[in-house]
Amino acid sequence: MSHLRLRPAPLTLAIALTLCAPVLAGEPGTEADAPEAAKDLAAVVVVGQRYLPEYQARTTRSATKTDTPLLDVPQAVTVVTDKLVADQGLTSLNDTFRYMPGVGTAQGEGNRDTPVMRGISSTGDFYVDGIRDDVQYFRDVYNLERAEALKGPSAMIFGRGGSGGVINRVTRVADGMEHRNATLQFGSYLRRRATLDVGQGLGTSAGIRVTAMAEDSDSFRDDVFLKRHGFNPSVNFSLGPATEVVLAYEHFHDDRTADRGVPSYQGRPLRTDPATFFGNPRLSRTEADVDAFDARLDHTFGEHLTLRNHLRLADYDKYYQNVFPGAVNATASTVTLSAYRSETARRNLFNQTDLVWDVRTGRVNHTLLAGLELGRQITDNRRLTGYFAPGANVVPVSQPNVDVAVDFRPSATDANNHIIARTSALYLQDQIELSPQWLMVLGVRRDDVRIELHDNRNGQVIRSDDTPLSPRAGLIYKPLPQVSLYASVSRAFQPRAGDQLGSLTASNASLAPEVFRNREIGAKWDIHPDLQASIALYRLTRSNVAVTDPNDPTRLLLVDGQYSKGVELGLAGHLTPHWQVMGGYAWQTGELTATQSATALKGNRLAQLPRQSASLWNRYDINDRIGVGLGVVYRGAIYASIDNTVTLPAFTRVDAALYWTLTPKLQVQLNVENLGNTRYYASTHNNNNISPGAPRSAWLTLNLHD
Repeated sequence: MSHLRLRPAPLTLAIALTLCAPVLAGEPGTEADAPEAAKDLAAVVVVGQRYLPEYQARTTRSATKTDTPLLDVPQAVTVVTDKLVADQGLTSLNDTFRYMPGVGTAQGEGNRDTPVMRGISSTGDFYVDGIRDDVQYFRDVYNLERAEALKGPSAMIFGRGGSGGVINRVTRVADGMEHRNATLQFGSYLRRRATLDVGQGLGTSAGIRVTAMAEDSDSFRDDVFLKRHGFNPSVNFSLGPATEVVLAYEHFHDDRTADRGVPSYQGRPLRTDPATFFGNPRLSRTEADVDAFDARLDHTFGEHLTLRNHLRLADYDKYYQNVFPGAVNATASTVTLSAYRSETARRNLFNQTDLVWDVRTGRVNHTLLAGLELGRQITDNRRLTGYFAPGANVVPVSQPNVDVAVDFRPSATDANNHIIARTSALYLQDQIELSPQWLMVLGVRRDDVRIELHDNRNGQVIRSDDTPLSPRAGLIYKPLPQVSLYASVSRAFQPRAGDQLGSLTASNASLAPEVFRNREIGAKWDIHPDLQASIALYRLTRSNVAVTDPNDPTRLLLVDGQYSKGVELGLAGHLTPHWQVMGGYAWQTGELTATQSATALKGNRLAQLPRQSASLWNRYDINDRIGVGLGVVYRGAIYASIDNTVTLPAFTRVDAALYWTLTPKLQVQLNVENLGNTRYYASTHNNNNISPGAPRSAWLTLNLHD
């Protein structure tokens, strides 16, 4: 380890904004707010941006490991393309979640991405091109081709975890084509960022490509900074007419202030200036380094049989130290601070081999998949507790940003572990076309997950070995070629070691994994070739939850712990040749079905699960040179924690953009976030770590592409 530094109204508004977008785009008075927004603008210049023709995606490989039309996938899938990322000026993977219906985001203690999918939050259900990327850090989008949310238990394809769904990033790699794109960006709060995407074919059977990024920005939050850079070269070449190889390497570094927001008071976020930092920002810092090598080989045996192999070796080094707020006293005059440090070093080695065979038996077509995944993860993690001088951690609410000294040293319970996780898995899947109207997807996976935890404090070794089956079945009916109706069931599991492999204990190691079961029905409709709509209804249950036996505190019981259910609607593509949209709506609810602790009581609503949420982004091109964007994001009220004592209020936020093509190779782009300067709370980790949303901010992007 190198870092041993020890309601209906908002929905109506969304529809109204959509219907009015062309009218607003043509009114000369719609830039009335521009002078005020410009007050926040430092400067922005961007050089180059890659343009896709649309916000929609038609196919996915991630959901089935075969190239499958989204229409034929019996699962809710949302794809955010790099076109939408570019039009909104998004810089972090976390930003893409707001346009994925039913996907929320938790604060992640200010040091990691944490999506909330169908009422279940995760820090480990992340993938890059289908391979596990499970260390806790903030992911950038500089090399992103698309971000995919595959919702519901997904263990048949992805293995352990994937309980509420998974997030998969598809990256840009060499493809033998020419790419010439660059951006420079400056804006509010000293936002400064540059990206590069350059590719070139080498003859007729090879190519090279480099994507890169550098950013040095401040924040609307006091004393908060962000510095990061990434470099991702790749090459592709042919080994004969039937074999293609892609090699890629990525180095990514992220260095920022660990910001855990503001505390609560009397059941609501504490009313304070959104910029106020609670704690010691000088001692609150998180760094992540990622070095990853990927090798992919595709070989075709004739017309109907394909072999794919993907090897990924990734080194992660994560450091996290923070001084953060706890409870506010009864008179709201003081707040108590706490502190700790966490370090993680992990090396992942995964290899996936897939054999795909298209075969016909009688009148029935089959796409058969047989796969083998082998993985090894070695993790070292250590935690240190922060100790203050007597009384030094109780600070005034009026001046909570303090330069107080903290001594970080191990406590009796702080983790200090060496963990080895070995995975081997076999999976089989058959995509069956019974007729042009009826299709089926049947699959099953068997994992062997062996985890060994060495407790460096006392020499204890704890082991677990889980061999669960993860089935999935889906039935699809297509009354019309452009319409599909489906029903599906799936199951996933989570070993006792948890998302980050460090939760294994002597008391839980022998327990069966947690189990997640999903039942879903839905419909997908290609309204026309450039516009897609979808709806999904689901019920997800969580069982084998370990709770303390009320009659014997030394014993753990397994109970059915919770459920969630909901409806998700999605829309993506062109309403007209000049008008693109991306958005969705979700109604969700969920609660505990058994008492799990003194504060997690049966009947409590799931944390961070809004009853209603909606988002809608519009881009309207007035002519070949000028376009406008308008978006609305709504999130209903949520509980900050499972004890249901603190509520984050609902909010509606409006964003806007202006696009001006100066030449065929140069475009200027102005984005304004939170146009109405709405005061809101974006995310939370618990009752006293709540992140305020950013005030109105703007940035100018100059895009150069060839």
